[in-house]
Amino acid sequence: MPEPVVAQKSPYGVDVEAGKDYWWCACGQSKDQPFCDGSHRGTGFSPVQHTAEEDGKVWFCGCKKTGDVPQCDGTHNKL
Repeated sequence: MPEPVVAQKSPYGVDVEAGKDYWWCACGQSKDQPFCDGSHRGTGFSPVQHTAEEDGKVWFCGCKKTGDVPQCDGTHNKL
């Protein structure tokens, strides 16, 4: 499988709503970062579902290399 595109070398802070589903872009090609817009078709990547457990801010990975998919784990600091 190819490497994902680094969308940005920092996380995306997103205010989420409890119970709502969010689809994180894993390929890095979406124009609607950090969320999927279907650009992954044919790449071997699939978006990752995140269901918010509570209202608040979630830091979604922007570099696409996190070990805590889909949330940022600081990996971008090593790029």
